[in-house]
Amino acid sequence: MFKGLDHVAILVANTEEALKVYRDRLGLPVLLSEVVNAGAIRLTHLDMGNTHLQLVEPLAPSHPLYAHLLQHGGGLHHLCFAVEDVDEAITAVTDAGIEMAQLQPHQGTQGKRAAFLAKSSTDGVSFEITGR
Repeated sequence: MFKGLDHVAILVANTEEALKVYRDRLGLPVLLSEVVNAGAIRLTHLDMGNTHLQLVEPLAPSHPLYAHLLQHGGGLHHLCFAVEDVDEAITAVTDAGIEMAQLQPHQGTQGKRAAFLAKSSTDGVSFEITGR
């Protein structure tokens, strides 16, 4: 079902400040940056060779990640697996006894669809799946 690791996501308060570390000091090239979910989130992907590092900056105070950032600060947020078809993957993981954090997929990066697995089903680790 999983095609591989799509990205590792880090929650950041300010993408430009974060790029000073990941791009400028660590030398990771920026692949793309886009604002998704009706202007609520900026996603910036950097090339780590075999996967992407995704910087996640909440832009809208109404978005749940904005409150999460204020309460917990930045840092590792989730691991994301690539799948061929998100709906099929949701069916497969729920059939295996894994609960979903959301009932409907959301807009991911580059027009992909994505969905989060419930952390209560994954020993507290946040996992996302993404694909068509």
